[in-house]
Amino acid sequence: MRRTSAAAAVVAAIAVFLGLGAWQVQRLAWKRDLIARVEARLDAAPVAVPGPDAWDGLTRDADEYARVTVGGRFLHDREVQTLAVTERGSGYWVVTPLATRDFTLLVNRGFVPADRRDPATRTEGQVPGEVTVSGLLRLSEPGGGFLRANRPAAGRWYSRDVAAIAAAAGLGGPVAPYFVDADAAPNPGGLPIGGMTVVHFRNPHLSYALTWFALAAGLGWLALRAPRRRG
Repeated sequence: MRRTSAAAAVVAAIAVFLGLGAWQVQRLAWKRDLIARVEARLDAAPVAVPGPDAWDGLTRDADEYARVTVGGRFLHDREVQTLAVTERGSGYWVVTPLATRDFTLLVNRGFVPADRRDPATRTEGQVPGEVTVSGLLRLSEPGGGFLRANRPAAGRWYSRDVAAIAAAAGLGGPVAPYFVDADAAPNPGGLPIGGMTVVHFRNPHLSYALTWFALAAGLGWLALRAPRRRG
C-alpha cells in the first residue's frame, strides 16, 4: 500500500512538472508574439493618438509603444516631475498636460537632471503656442514605483499615474487614459531630453520550461531506478 501511494505521488508530481513546463512553452509563444507586435509598432509610421471613442478598447498587448502624433498646446503651469533612473543617471521625467481641441493628454517630454527639476531653471524649453508632439503611446502606471507610493499632496511622483496626475493638476474635461513618451526631437535649451524610452521585455520562459521538464525527467529517472536498487 505504501509503495502504491508513493508511486501515485511520483506520477502526480511528474504530471505537475510537465504541466508547468507546457504552460511556460505557451507563455514563451505569447511573449515572442508580443515582442514581434511591439517591434512592428516601433517600425510603423506614426498615427494620430486615439480619441475618446477608442479609449475603452486600449490594451497593453495591442496598443502600448505604438508610434503616435498629436497637436495641441502645452499647459506648462500644470507640469509635474516623476522620478527617473536612466542611462544619463537619476533625475526626473517632465510630464506636461497637452490640450487638444477635444481632450487633454499627458506628455512625458523627457528627462532632466535633479538640479534642473525646477521649471524656472529651463524656461527656454517651455514652448508656447501650438506644437506637434510625436512619440510612443504608453498606458498609465497607477499607484507608484521604485517600491514607493505616489504622494500627490507632496508633489512626489514615482510613476506616471495618469488619473492621479490629472486630478492633482486639476485638469478638467476628458483626459486620455494614456500618456505619450515624446521622441528625441530637441527642445529649446536642450531640456527636457526626449526619446529615452527603453523598450525591453524579459523573456525567461524557455529556461523556465526547460527547468520544469528537467525536473519531470529527473524524477521519472529516479522512480525507475528505485526498484532496481531495492532488488
